Amino acid sequence: MISIPFKLDFLNLAPDYTVSFFAAILVAVIVNAEGQAFAATMLGDARQDSKDRFHFNAFLHLDVWGTICFFIAGFGWSKAVDIRADKFSHPVLFMILSRLAGPLSNLLMASIASSIVWLMGRFGVEDRVFIVVMSVNLASAVYLILPSLISALFPKSDDQRRKLLFHHIGSLLIIAVFLAERISGIKFISRFVDPVIEALFRLILG
Repeated sequence: MISIPFKLDFLNLAPDYTVSFFAAILVAVIVNAEGQAFAATMLGDARQDSKDRFHFNAFLHLDVWGTICFFIAGFGWSKAVDIRADKFSHPVLFMILSRLAGPLSNLLMASIASSIVWLMGRFGVEDRVFIVVMSVNLASAVYLILPSLISALFPKSDDQRRKLLFHHIGSLLIIAVFLAERISGIKFISRFVDPVIEALFRLILG
């Protein structure tokens, strides 16, 4: 069994786990982004031309910093989904629900992956791909809950440069912390969060 949350060992890359990890990243990103877009649409922020949100192309949802974080910490995030709170009848509540739909979709994906792992196990097959998909989606779900809430409640600004600055600073801080963890071996944040992910993994997998 792999370590949970799963992280690539760059000094000992196994081809099967490496390919599985790449696939898991794409699945986690598209599920998170499309989950937010779907929730926002259902709650009132519908678009006449929804191709900018519902294109189901994982590569178009990839965020540079979020992708780097996947390789460092075992979780990451997609590009920010454009959601307009002024389209909602209850702006604050519906914005929170829309943003939380991302990590909740990752949790649902982890549950689906665990069902496939269980089913394959009945036939004596160890499905490494879906075990990694399960781990990456679980880690993304747990780690992204708080940032999703902050994103929903953060004061809105029409200044795109300010938004971009906050995004870059926040992303760099997260990456720096988890890079420091991998280099030093000291778990500053993951010591508190990883046990939750491990417990959920065991619970869902049964």
